[in-house]
Amino acid sequence: MIQIIWDTRGYFFWLLVVSAFCWLLERIVPWRPKQKAWRDQIGQDFFWLVFNGHYAGVLLAAVSNWAIHSLSHLWGQRIPSLAHIRLFDDSPLWVQFLTFLFVKDFLEWCIHNLLHRVPWLWEFHKLHHSITELDWIGNMRFHWMEIVLYRGLTYLPLFLLGVDRRVILWIAVFSTLIGHLNHSNLDLDWGIFRWILNSSRLHVWHHDVVNHKRSGQNFGIIFSLWDFLFGTAYLPLRQEPEHLGFEGMEQFPKGLLQRLAYPFWKRRTLRVASGGAS
Repeated sequence: MIQIIWDTRGYFFWLLVVSAFCWLLERIVPWRPKQKAWRDQIGQDFFWLVFNGHYAGVLLAAVSNWAIHSLSHLWGQRIPSLAHIRLFDDSPLWVQFLTFLFVKDFLEWCIHNLLHRVPWLWEFHKLHHSITELDWIGNMRFHWMEIVLYRGLTYLPLFLLGVDRRVILWIAVFSTLIGHLNHSNLDLDWGIFRWILNSSRLHVWHHDVVNHKRSGQNFGIIFSLWDFLFGTAYLPLRQEPEHLGFEGMEQFPKGLLQRLAYPFWKRRTLRVASGGAS
């Protein structure tokens, strides 16, 4: 475990560095001075930090490797291996970084939209929206199924197209930094760059219990650009919503194990109630 933490080539090390940096900023210049650092459910959020930041990724990687080897064995020589489609092998690292930072972020904006619009996906995403006090660690409160969706639809194409592993790490670390800052207790809006880059001022309205657009607002992960382009941006003069969460949150479980099982149990309950329809 110690070797994993201090491996500077690994994501978990940089996750800890970014987390410590954002925690320190919140202590120095908090947006909401009365908000406590050791707030309600902070202990559970440390579990999500470690589990989602390391162990869930390790498990997903193991399953992915098994699936790829199994499919390769089944396919044999009948079709070319996808791993040979390495279009960006010879591209400079900075070109790979900028290109796939935008591509990955747009794909994640689309996925985030789906998490709000598709009822059974929303059951998984409710965990993230159970946050009632935003701070940096809230960025890591999400169900492991979201890792499957996001990584499966973004990181797998990066790997198959030959994006350098260092670039994939840099993108992951930069995404985590912006995600932490977006959820942080920091008053950030980036000035004139607010129309391009996401911020805590924008993202706090994504967590508003009220939907100001059809299925929510401000879905951007790194870039707010997509929300302004596609009409899902919402930035009123008032700084913060009155309440964070979602409608019916009082029925959402608070225990760790119950929250892990909730989407599967809820989906089964809905299918039974509807007579087995999917």
